[in-house]
Amino acid sequence: MGLPRLGVNVDHIATVRQARQGIRPDPIEAALQAQRAGAHGIVAHLREDRRHIQDRDITLLAAKVRRLDLEMAATVEMVQRAVQHRPALVTVVPERRQELTTESGLNVQKQLRILRRRLQPLFNARIPVALFVDPDPEQIRAAVDLGIEIIELNTGRYSEAKTQSKRKRELHRIHQAVVLCKEKGLRVNAGHGLDYDNVVPVARIPEIEEFNIGFSIVSRAVFVGIQTAVREMIDLLHSARKLSL
Repeated sequence: MGLPRLGVNVDHIATVRQARQGIRPDPIEAALQAQRAGAHGIVAHLREDRRHIQDRDITLLAAKVRRLDLEMAATVEMVQRAVQHRPALVTVVPERRQELTTESGLNVQKQLRILRRRLQPLFNARIPVALFVDPDPEQIRAAVDLGIEIIELNTGRYSEAKTQSKRKRELHRIHQAVVLCKEKGLRVNAGHGLDYDNVVPVARIPEIEEFNIGFSIVSRAVFVGIQTAVREMIDLLHSARKLSL
């Protein structure tokens, strides 16, 4: 296995901008700086309520960055947007208007029929699709039934664990989910809540190809700048993986 890749989520840059309904800070400039610092790709979640990333941002990101991972709910509108912009990857996530950020993985098992119908235009357009799911064997098997080839494992419970024992249990769940994904021929990404203090144990799992991280990088960038924050995270990911090889 090679070194893990980093996808930088720029949603929280847009959150700050939208606080004043202005034009700064610009998530496009943040994305380009992250890219210059070595980010493999840029992640942006176009939510139905447009609370941070806006349609214009997606248009510009699709045109300017090397690789855009568009996070979205599996709605007719969002699928149309994805077909229009043809990002390098679409990652389907659950979405509730009252949540602060994505709270859990997608319930693929429960929504298999509607997901099959809603995502068909993406399959027809040959746009790669990933599903953001909890490290749950049943959800992974349901994703396989749907014909998905890429899974993004939700690391939220691991990241939010308050005790060492709980964090160890959640890390074990992630590891077991990765093993199952590989048995099923799936590629594996991971993300949610990962930061400079907790990412290393997960990064040591050699089968995880990419980490999608946003809030902690943006928070760090307030003090050191976006390029330095991105480089620091890449250095952590790479050093952790090298130690595991």
